[in-house]
Amino acid sequence: MSTLLGPDEIEQLAPSGYYVALRIGFAFPMEEVNAFRPEWINHYTKQRFMLFDPVVKWAYGNVGTIRWSDIEDDDPRRVIVQAQTFGMRYGVTVSVFDSSADAQRSFASFTRADREYTDLELKLLHAYLTRRHNETAPPTNLTKAELKALGMVKDGKRLKQIAFELSVSEGAVKQRLKNAKLKLGAKTGTQAAALANQYGLI
Repeated sequence: MSTLLGPDEIEQLAPSGYYVALRIGFAFPMEEVNAFRPEWINHYTKQRFMLFDPVVKWAYGNVGTIRWSDIEDDDPRRVIVQAQTFGMRYGVTVSVFDSSADAQRSFASFTRADREYTDLELKLLHAYLTRRHNETAPPTNLTKAELKALGMVKDGKRLKQIAFELSVSEGAVKQRLKNAKLKLGAKTGTQAAALANQYGLI
């Protein structure tokens, strides 16, 4: 099995479902994949388990990898026991955190019904989440001029207006937006501005 896990390998490792939250800001992750079974998602939501889930509590308070069977926090709502009745008998949670200026956390849970996860699988899943966390990190090479132009795009200003307010040519604004799009991996100026805003850069 490759150390660079992709969606197919993740589905093989987590046949009972998985959840990935990348770069959680104040309230929401920048990117989220919820591949748990719909009936579990519905039950979990209706019971408001998020506030009591020892898996989530562990993910926010720790870094590393843990099997659900090793989590020692209280589980007054019996979230983990109830998860087992939905085919998630064995689970593992991974949490990564960076100490950069944005100090964001990513975490993921993976589940299966047939057996505990091996130590090797834990290492592979930790490497997977770390890679995805790093891939979604905000770029650090945007210039002040590019960020200023993106901020004006976010505010709904048109090219001519941006050029006028910045006292530069429209060509200069186009170049700044082109550079910003390239650095952010965006296709349009609007998308670049949205991404920069999501990253907290503007």
